[in-house]
Amino acid sequence: MNLARKKSIADVMAQAAGKALPRTLGAFDLFMMGIGVIIGTGIFVMTGVAAATYAGPGIILSFAFSAVACAFICLAYSELAAALPAAGSSYAYSYAAAGEFVAWLVGWNLILEYTVGASAVAAGWSAYFTGILKSGGIELPHALTAVPHDGGIINLPAVLIIAFLTLLLVLGVKESIRLSRILVFIKLGAILLFLLLATPEVNPQNWTPFLPFGLNGITAGAAIIFLAYIGFDSLATAAEETTNPQRNMPIGIISSLVACTVLYMAVSAVLTGVAPYTELNNAEPVTYVLRKIGYNFGSAIVGVGAIAGLTTVCLVLIYAQTRAFFAMARDGLIPAGICKVHPKFGTPHIATIFVGTVIALIAGFTPIGLVAEMCNIGTLFAFIVTSACVLILRTTHPDLKRPFRCPAAWVVAPLAIVCSLIIMVSLPGATWLRFVLWSVLGGVIYLAYGARHSKLATADAVAAPAE
Repeated sequence: MNLARKKSIADVMAQAAGKALPRTLGAFDLFMMGIGVIIGTGIFVMTGVAAATYAGPGIILSFAFSAVACAFICLAYSELAAALPAAGSSYAYSYAAAGEFVAWLVGWNLILEYTVGASAVAAGWSAYFTGILKSGGIELPHALTAVPHDGGIINLPAVLIIAFLTLLLVLGVKESIRLSRILVFIKLGAILLFLLLATPEVNPQNWTPFLPFGLNGITAGAAIIFLAYIGFDSLATAAEETTNPQRNMPIGIISSLVACTVLYMAVSAVLTGVAPYTELNNAEPVTYVLRKIGYNFGSAIVGVGAIAGLTTVCLVLIYAQTRAFFAMARDGLIPAGICKVHPKFGTPHIATIFVGTVIALIAGFTPIGLVAEMCNIGTLFAFIVTSACVLILRTTHPDLKRPFRCPAAWVVAPLAIVCSLIIMVSLPGATWLRFVLWSVLGGVIYLAYGARHSKLATADAVAAPAE
């Protein structure tokens, strides 16, 4: 059993050049997907908490610091997404550069990131949705809005939003992108309205002292804020459905990171400029600031923005999960029937329905708070492997056509690895334990099924007698 067998670059490119999935996404679609998945409720909640407890007004620099660290990783993803534009993102790159078992572990952790992440977001969506209904005088029964662990029967709103988005993704990527685009515009509208109303009320004296927690506060804040950028990696799973991926993938990944960074920094600057940072340690800093300057409809702005934001995050995470499954099933590491493409809609409908069902069950019946942190550590693991793959392929395949080359790759990729490791080390020990257990479970499943049914293993078995 060869755990280090690699998929050839020729095989990866052949799959990418195939027509299993129609190419319908352009650079702007990827840009909107990036904003949709990166900016969730973090911009409405995390900025205030991080400013109050870690960095003060220096939270602006924390966002910039995190963005630079994230940019290192984005550059690595951009090179690989342009050179190897195959579905599966980090999984596909790892298969070609590091071998099958490493690729499986990356894919296994991507499953965790996207599945648990989407379930957690759906639970948050349900909370905002029921809150808006309640403010309008409509109160849903607790039994239908809470999981059994919390005294309910089912979190029905969470299940319904997942079911709706799953159906949309089955019907076609373009249809899903149209909805995502509308929701992103609504989310951006809520953010821009906040900036428009609050910016004139900024008092520069509130930015003094600018670094109340010192330089350590900036780095501590950056470690927390870094997690607000997680999600951009899901764009790389769309490579096989992107027109001219060699050009459009780097544009989509990098431009969405830049746009989100500008928005994060602008919101944090206005928040800390209108109110002293010590007042922002609450779950609704944007609403608090708007109320402070006389706009009592702040909760409505946040509610609408959050609903739109969480919907787009959910949509992109489900999409990314199905494409990761599609890639793994195509390689034989999970049952091949999952990767069938619908003859009319051109989507991996079986994978989409399966993923949507699992996410809906988790969101509807399971308390997911304990495992939500595992998403972060699994994603960081994928970041590290992907950054290492850039260097491995630069060494083993120096002549590989790279439409986008990561600048100063032998500096940028190691920095991406170091930044990811720093964030991983800062996570709680319990999160590390769950990550190890999840990876061990994945290893067992790989040895029991994937290693035996892998297409590379089958090819090796056929070739062996001939030798």
